[in-house]
Amino acid sequence: MTTRMLSGHHHTLGAHWDGEGVNFALFSAHAEAVELCLYDVTGQTETARYTLPEKNHEVWHGYLSGLDPGAVYGYRVYGPYNPQAGHRFNHHKLLLDPYARQLIGEFRWNDAHFGYRRDDPEEDLSFDTRDNAPFMPKCVVTAPSVFADDTRPKKPDVSWSQTVIYETHVRGFTLQHPDVPELARGKFAGLGHPKIIAYLKALGITSVELLPVQAFSDEHFVYEKGLRNYWGYNTSSFFAPHTAYLNENDAAEFRHMVDNFHQAGLEVLLDVVYNHTSESNRLGPTMSFRGIDNASYYRLQAENPRYYVNDTGCGNTLNVSHPRVLQLVMDSLRYWSSDMGVDGFRFDLAPVMGREPKGFNPRASFFQAIAQDPQLSRIKLIAEPWDIGPGGYQLGNFPAPWSEWNDDYRDTVRRFWRREPGQLPTLARRLHGSGDIFERSGRRPYASVNFITSHDGFTLRDLVSYQQRHNSANGENNNDGHRENLSENFGVEGPTDDAAIATARRRQQRNLLATLLVSQGTPMILAGDELGRSQQGNNNAYCQDNELNWIDWPSLGKHSEDLNAFVTLLLKLRADYRILSHPSYIHPPHRPESYDIKWLNSDGLEMREEHWQEHHSFLLGYLLTGPHDEQSRVTLLVIFNNSTQQQEFQLPDYQAESGESALCWRWLADTSRERGIPERPSAASGEKLNIDERSVAILGCNKDIRFAQGTSND
Repeated sequence: MTTRMLSGHHHTLGAHWDGEGVNFALFSAHAEAVELCLYDVTGQTETARYTLPEKNHEVWHGYLSGLDPGAVYGYRVYGPYNPQAGHRFNHHKLLLDPYARQLIGEFRWNDAHFGYRRDDPEEDLSFDTRDNAPFMPKCVVTAPSVFADDTRPKKPDVSWSQTVIYETHVRGFTLQHPDVPELARGKFAGLGHPKIIAYLKALGITSVELLPVQAFSDEHFVYEKGLRNYWGYNTSSFFAPHTAYLNENDAAEFRHMVDNFHQAGLEVLLDVVYNHTSESNRLGPTMSFRGIDNASYYRLQAENPRYYVNDTGCGNTLNVSHPRVLQLVMDSLRYWSSDMGVDGFRFDLAPVMGREPKGFNPRASFFQAIAQDPQLSRIKLIAEPWDIGPGGYQLGNFPAPWSEWNDDYRDTVRRFWRREPGQLPTLARRLHGSGDIFERSGRRPYASVNFITSHDGFTLRDLVSYQQRHNSANGENNNDGHRENLSENFGVEGPTDDAAIATARRRQQRNLLATLLVSQGTPMILAGDELGRSQQGNNNAYCQDNELNWIDWPSLGKHSEDLNAFVTLLLKLRADYRILSHPSYIHPPHRPESYDIKWLNSDGLEMREEHWQEHHSFLLGYLLTGPHDEQSRVTLLVIFNNSTQQQEFQLPDYQAESGESALCWRWLADTSRERGIPERPSAASGEKLNIDERSVAILGCNKDIRFAQGTSND
């Protein structure tokens, strides 16, 4: 290897091997000098140091011939340390390359990571000269992707209307799975194992959404409590996969996992955090962006740049309005989508990405950059439509083709099933795909990502077992997490030996899942909910890397098997009856051949205005009908009975073309049964059914029929 650093070029940021050497390029508008530090293969011993010789367009760059993939490096950046002016350069701190594709080593907390003296009364206005390199991960030069496009399995390209999302965690889902080889458990290799993929495929989901897999670290306050950041919403590198999820510290392991999913026809979506970084507030560590160019990478308070804009609640906010920071995010997204094969992204605290000086703007630069990108505009894009900044709740305001987590759906369904009065009108709107929220802007039902539970909050089992949060293990005196969970414990807080309560709780889980899977829109299931997983009432288990979060596969019993069979039944029903996932909003038809939706009362007649105003009514029929000449099975009736007693419901009077009543209704699912399999196979048109208390009945009808009975408006 040559000992002389050449100028190289500024066009491609990061470290890029061209077959003969490596070009290094780092953006920093305010730096005075940049040093490249090379290390041995372990990342422990520095072997050489070079000054990047050139700066063009605010990019520092240099070229080392003879350097190969696998080379280990980091940066030291020189410049003013003046927090009151927004600058926090400190060349005593080794920094990660924002474009590093792979890291080696772990981030270990030490006071040397702070750019200031923590024991100084001047706090961050003081200056620390200790070297943090022994406690920092290092960057690794990677080769260009060796995968030719024609050798990779094709992306499944599942249509939005047919998408069923399964939110899970790489580590917690596989760590205790007995069929996964021990060395692969908790890793990308474990999640991509044939047994795991076969399980997901059999369940009926189409798309796996992974909690953050980009390299992350523990927050200092979490570390001081002896806990770990389990969820991963504390990103330190936007390109490198989290090293703890790698078996042999090869970033290609992630791509191999994605290929395995694609081979099975399943999509991989990533939960990504581009709203803040792991460097926290002004008192946080100096790991990368802060030491490279704090005033460019972060949004600082205009009146006092010493302090950060904290729209995220995590200490800092990434300055996506800056063209180079926007480029970083876009380059990262393209990398994960193209080189790594990812099928889509869910954006944490997404309003941050569209917030401009005058507030949230659906035409902000970030959204426009996505929309005009020929690659990213075609993949799945999901927004978490809230943050803590000004105007931070933006449900329904993201531009097409974005979809959004719909917390209004979550809360409405929870309120209905815990028997809060007056929920029927809102429930109907949520079952309809929340057209009141999304349709006015021309968006489709799948823009609404419907969910009952997610990683953030109670699991499904805990939702029906706990009235209050139980987060003492988090070390915050049970003050963290949501206060109001719209949950119900059926008379006993937590586990119980009362058979009647246990039975009621299992039925309620089926009710909630059935509601989710018969709703228009995109359903999302939290991993483990189909098995009855509990977090013992912890509704903010972000810092619990233990049995509280891991799925306990070896201990699953009959009730887990029953619930799993029920979810499988409902997902198959949703796949068979495509009217449940219609790509457009269904409205009462203008033509006989149109799709139709009706809301029915217990007489099998259409609901009148006064019925919607019966605040203590908990009985509703939801009827979906396809065109008369439709070849697929499209006529469905879903009956919700959340009354505390069995209720009569008269089936709509369908008649055959001869005018005789048709024995056309077929029972498809019944949540009063442990596995959802109904006791009786069929029912006659116009028959009065007894619907069990607090249950959901789903029936389908033969196709050659017509709606014969007049509505109560006739």
